[in-house]
Amino acid sequence: MTRTPEVFGPTVDEHTRCVHYATELDIIAIRFACCDRYFPCHLCHSETADHPAQQWPREKFDQPAILCGNCWTELTVTAYKAVDNCPECEAAFNPRCEAHSDFYFAG
Repeated sequence: MTRTPEVFGPTVDEHTRCVHYATELDIIAIRFACCDRYFPCHLCHSETADHPAQQWPREKFDQPAILCGNCWTELTVTAYKAVDNCPECEAAFNPRCEAHSDFYFAG
């Protein structure tokens, strides 16, 4: 049986939406490179972790770092950056997350 990763921070529903981002498309969580824990967003990490966030380094973009809050599939950074929908369940991801990409991933 596959174990569902735990999502930390102030989530508001079972799809990883949080108090900061809760639109229909806000259904991913990011595994932060600094602590190996999933959070819905950079603000959730900032408010609840006891350390500063670190970006995913480019050489680790092939590791699972994104969690689809609809089907709980884990995606690599590379796979996530290449799609607008979950490749497993087709749920739409928020394209505006691109605006915050530098909080999560090295350029």
